[in-house]
Amino acid sequence: MAEFIYLIHPLRHAYFESPTAWEEQVMGSHYNYLDEAKEQGMVLLAGTCLDETFDIVVLSIEDENKAREFMLKDPAVKSNVMIAELHPMKILLSSLMDRKC
Repeated sequence: MAEFIYLIHPLRHAYFESPTAWEEQVMGSHYNYLDEAKEQGMVLLAGTCLDETFDIVVLSIEDENKAREFMLKDPAVKSNVMIAELHPMKILLSSLMDRKC
């Protein structure tokens, strides 16, 4: 398995101050998509920056093609609420990996 990170940024400048009802619905679908993938072991971490700049998703997945496919199927990206950029990465340290849930 390989690790990737994708960053998503809102397409609409005022998204953080005043999301539309449609954007909120899409982001709910985005959350559910990531939560399901977390249960399957693909999403290692997902979160949002509190300074309203971007969200991140860290994946453990077969290869870059699968990572890109996953990212492009993300409802937030697919619906053009967010734009995304994908980067290969290697996790060196993580306290999350040591925790027992």
